[in-house]
Amino acid sequence: MGPIFVLGFLLIAQSAYAQRSPTISYISQEQIKDIGGTVELHCSVQYAQEYPVLWMKVDHTSNSYILPISTGSSLILHDSRFALRYDQASSTYTLQIKDIQETDAGFYQCQVLISVSNKIAAEVELQVRRPPIISDNSTRSIVVSEGEAVQLECYAGGYPPPRISWRRENNAILPTGGSIYRGNRLKIKQIRKEDRGTYYCVAENGVGRGNKRNIAVEVEFKPVVTVPRPRLGQALQYDMDLECHIEAYPPPAITWHKDGIQLSNNQHYSISHFATADEFTDTTIRVITIEKRQYGNYMCKAANKLGSDEDYVELFETVIPVCPPACGQTPSGETATPTTSSIVLLATMVMYIFSPQQDYRLDRKALSLCQL
Repeated sequence: MGPIFVLGFLLIAQSAYAQRSPTISYISQEQIKDIGGTVELHCSVQYAQEYPVLWMKVDHTSNSYILPISTGSSLILHDSRFALRYDQASSTYTLQIKDIQETDAGFYQCQVLISVSNKIAAEVELQVRRPPIISDNSTRSIVVSEGEAVQLECYAGGYPPPRISWRRENNAILPTGGSIYRGNRLKIKQIRKEDRGTYYCVAENGVGRGNKRNIAVEVEFKPVVTVPRPRLGQALQYDMDLECHIEAYPPPAITWHKDGIQLSNNQHYSISHFATADEFTDTTIRVITIEKRQYGNYMCKAANKLGSDEDYVELFETVIPVCPPACGQTPSGETATPTTSSIVLLATMVMYIFSPQQDYRLDRKALSLCQL
């Protein structure tokens, strides 16, 4: 009875073993690796000697995308970066990926095929650390009118997910206050012309040096006209330059007026405009060979689509020519002759040079007559 009992027990045990379902006893945890590195993914199975074991790459965003990599102990994918090892003692299938690329990121699934319609599976995610890349749907440049609400947006891909911060050129204060703002959206409730300039969207995640995009913010605003010297004097028959500074965007139309009449370039006036930047313009009108009727108030006016502004310069008569622009200039039809003030100054200098023992002091009244 003893041997028959043992034989029966062995047959029952073998039958029970044959009926055990395959299982996956171990799968690697999530892996995070740098580009160019190496990763090993482990899958241990039990009771799967008679079933195919596969490594697959799956895409959960597209159910139709499945990439078979290996079956059993053989690679299906012919790529020198991939290798497969099988350890019979532990029944472990190890998938190795060298020189990791960004496209290798994703889910890797270990499958045991039991039948056409039945399988068991476990998966591990491979995350590849990638430097930030600012997305194309981020703001590139913007043009707005003063007083409008503005929102600048910045998004970036990469792993780990990048942090977004905002700065201004030369670390200028942001409209939100402070020199740094963190977040994907920078909101300005009412933009001012002082807020125009270059803004920086900076994306950082600790991988590489980060990424930065320059965003040009143009603010359209009505002209602001200022006159550096509102009263200027000049003698008859000499020239004089009248100036005004204009701040505006878009660039304005600039005109000079006197007594309600718009002036233009002719034998009496010469008008010049100098753009020092997109928003700044200096304009000058030269009154040529001044006549009595040309004294008075001159208006400098600037206008664009958002409005207009003006300021005034008074030109009044003087006895002594003002230099510049009268340097070396003589009234029309006259010959240049030394002035009294020049003669007084020259005589005083000569006396000083040839009599060093005597303390000669320049006569203030004489000096005041000399216009340099």
